[in-house]
Amino acid sequence: MTKAELVAEVAKKTGIERVAVQATIEEMMSAIKEAMAEGENVYFRGFGTFEIVRRAAKIGRNITKNTSVEIPEHNVPKFKPCKEFMDMVK
Repeated sequence: MTKAELVAEVAKKTGIERVAVQATIEEMMSAIKEAMAEGENVYFRGFGTFEIVRRAAKIGRNITKNTSVEIPEHNVPKFKPCKEFMDMVK
């Protein structure tokens, strides 16, 4: 499902105009990104958690030049679905 399909589905089920639904979804995604950029996790009960995961520094390989490259530690966003969500998908 694309963002446009999600907007259409929510607009159809709620009766709210597509423009308002799209603005709401865009603002929600923007708020999630801003919170995660500040290092906060975002929790949605009954849906899941958007978490920041710290990746440790490691040595990688550049296979074209056959050299070692140090990859510094960094943060990576991760989504962890709740149990009910997992059960629905299974």
